[in-house]
Amino acid sequence: MDRLIYTAMTGARHVMEQQATVSNNLANATTNGFRAQLDSFRAVPVMSDGLPTRAFVVDSTVGSNFAAGPMQTTGRSLDIAIREQGWLAVQSADGSEAYTRNGSLRVNENGLLQTTSGQTLIGDGGPIAVPPDTNITIASDGTVSTVSTEFQPGPSNVLGRLKLVNPPTAGLLRGDDGLFRQADGTPAQNDPLVRIVDGVIEGSNVNPVDSMVNMISLARQFDMQMSLLKNAENNAAKATQILALG
Repeated sequence: MDRLIYTAMTGARHVMEQQATVSNNLANATTNGFRAQLDSFRAVPVMSDGLPTRAFVVDSTVGSNFAAGPMQTTGRSLDIAIREQGWLAVQSADGSEAYTRNGSLRVNENGLLQTTSGQTLIGDGGPIAVPPDTNITIASDGTVSTVSTEFQPGPSNVLGRLKLVNPPTAGLLRGDDGLFRQADGTPAQNDPLVRIVDGVIEGSNVNPVDSMVNMISLARQFDMQMSLLKNAENNAAKATQILALG
């Protein structure tokens, strides 16, 4: 009886955890540059003095789906997208370096170039400060230039170059803030081969239809585990009645 209880209990718990992962993916189906999180299950037998008849369900986190999301043309000069592989380096809330594919940019009230999520972009010499009354252009290699709107035509002024990196995806870990970092904690090196496209934004690589189908499947799996626990309870009650008659 306890074999059934342990298997159903661990199965139901990890189904709930995977439902939370799929729900998070669905919630970010419209988040620019979002990478879907992947989970999988595996059965692990419980080794004891007797026969290995018990098995636990273990959630094996595969990681993230690093496939590129759909590209959407916006025509906005502060919308950029990474061509193929690569990442934008940003400064996270704790001051550490992190990486994102969200190329929807803005200039904050202090004149710093940031993502729309509030992370400051890192350049070759640190954060990039944009002077007022200027138009911003970003070249394919990440060079940020401005042209004054007070003079026609105004001179071009190079402010710096965005830090573009391309670390191995196997060594990247997703943080609670949704940003990626290297597993060893060291900053990635600038990769001159990474290129960007301006006027284009990369969407999320989450497929809403597949995620909804997965949610329905997980809900049915959870109901099945609950049915197994109910059957175990009924079997225990009947066994108690038989023992009482004896």
